[in-house]
Amino acid sequence: MAKSPPPKARPKERSRIAEIFDRFAAAAADPRTELTYASPYTLLVAVVLSAQATDVSVNKATARLYPVADTPEKMLTLGEAGLTPYIASIGLFRTKAKNVVALSRILIASHGGEVPLDRAALMALPGVGRKTASVVLNELDVEPAIAVDTHVFRVAHRLKLSAGKTPDQVEADLMRIVPKERLTRAHHWLILHGRYVCVARKPRCAACVVADLCPSRELFQGG
Repeated sequence: MAKSPPPKARPKERSRIAEIFDRFAAAAADPRTELTYASPYTLLVAVVLSAQATDVSVNKATARLYPVADTPEKMLTLGEAGLTPYIASIGLFRTKAKNVVALSRILIASHGGEVPLDRAALMALPGVGRKTASVVLNELDVEPAIAVDTHVFRVAHRLKLSAGKTPDQVEADLMRIVPKERLTRAHHWLILHGRYVCVARKPRCAACVVADLCPSRELFQGG
């Protein structure tokens, strides 16, 4: 039996959600990833490296790496052994080195050395899952997508935008309820809000532009 579609938000709730994203947009009209990149390829590599690592640590590594290898061809010349010292400060660096070199080889062999801006083709590359593909496609304005990491997951729950128990469920909820005109930047607003304001242990409610719209505020401010 086919599942029934989730109920649509009531007008009052739709208005609250729209106001949340209107305020995010007013505070930062065009937020972008904090990963440093200069091309679709360097973006893809940076996102692959960022799994279970901070953007700061990845940017430190790529600041040294990209002057040496910023194309698939140069990365293949560098090889796993040559790449490893540049990214050794990043978690899971051995696996990531293997994946970056392997995906570079595939880009050259199957895509003319270019990053395919297609979800299925991206997800077929080593080290590229749904979240990585979503980040790349959204950042390059190819496809509205919301990659749910720990920050987005936390903010979505605190703002009662989703009650999903998995990142995929939260993603589906957000894609359904975020106003269409806000979808292209919603991922960045949520992740940056979670990274700098709605932090895990002591959220900075006094600095939050949507505090009065947050059902969880009383948990941290006592009402």
